[in-house]
Amino acid sequence: MNKLFYPATFHKAEEGGFWVTFPDFPECMTQGDDMEEAYRMSVDALGLAITSTIEDGNGLPSATEPDSLQEDGTTVIIEFDYETYRKQHCSKAIKKTLTIPEWLNEEAMAMGINFSQVLQEALLTKIQTK
Repeated sequence: MNKLFYPATFHKAEEGGFWVTFPDFPECMTQGDDMEEAYRMSVDALGLAITSTIEDGNGLPSATEPDSLQEDGTTVIIEFDYETYRKQHCSKAIKKTLTIPEWLNEEAMAMGINFSQVLQEALLTKIQTK
């Protein structure tokens, strides 16, 4: 699951700007002072709704076909990159214990090497080459 696409309905607000609803996530709404801000806010709101649904152990709903919507407003397809969002917003540090040879530890300590940074870089390299 990398990129997800869900329709959103952009409604013109009486006071100006737009308010946005999602037929597949009825609890998810947002707004913006103009179309650009409303779109940006809709990506964030959709991200929170998707992440919350996944964390609650629920399956994601299938995206409603845009031509089947009978709502007042303009339907816009919102693209959401779950993996990128997860890496930016759901990255809490986890402590890991590892074992290395004593001589390697001494050499690395003498050089002031940051063990966590080296491990993260190595893991990212390994993951990206798969």
